[in-house]
Amino acid sequence: MTMDNKEYEILKRCLDFFIALYVLIFFSPLWVLIYCLVRLTSSGPGLYLQRGVIGKGECEFIVYKFRTMFYNTDDTLHKHAIKRFVNGKALSVFSQKGKKKVVYKLINDPRITPFGQFLRKTGLDEVPQFFNVLRGEMSVVGPRPPLYYEYEHYTEYHKKRLTVLPGITGLYQVRGRSYVPFDEMVELDLQYIQRRSFCLDLAIIAVTPWVMLTGKGGH
Repeated sequence: MTMDNKEYEILKRCLDFFIALYVLIFFSPLWVLIYCLVRLTSSGPGLYLQRGVIGKGECEFIVYKFRTMFYNTDDTLHKHAIKRFVNGKALSVFSQKGKKKVVYKLINDPRITPFGQFLRKTGLDEVPQFFNVLRGEMSVVGPRPPLYYEYEHYTEYHKKRLTVLPGITGLYQVRGRSYVPFDEMVELDLQYIQRRSFCLDLAIIAVTPWVMLTGKGGH
């Protein structure tokens, strides 16, 4: 980092706070609409409280999301998929324009609602995480926070990605998401931790809306 670490952390926290407030307040009509559509398109609450998420310092916290799954679904399939992901194994293969695409994420997950598929592809399901940002549990930019049953497969090397606040977006999120294997995701996160700066954060934030609009790497 080019600036003093303490100065960077203060600027980053200020940036996080103001972006979170702006997104939650300025676009609030859209979030209300999404909440209502989640409720209307499948039974269950509009918001999902994801427990057992691991953050900075390997501490557990609750993440807020728009619900994308049918209510009260079993997570056995996802646990199996996460284990394969950490072990570097592809979860799906499909053809696109005559070329095979290897995907490190479940495709056609039966737990996901039709509207939930759209929310996940665009990343809009993660907007409520800005409440986590306001609470200081997450940052706008940082490594993707793992669930506990992903974390339990981590080596000490993998745990290095948990030395900073997790983020809503980051290098992994803007460089392919579903097409990036686990080890490459870890390397991108460690690269960010080593190089992180106010300018890098701004660059990642600037690219994120385009990634969301195009659904790049989203499934």
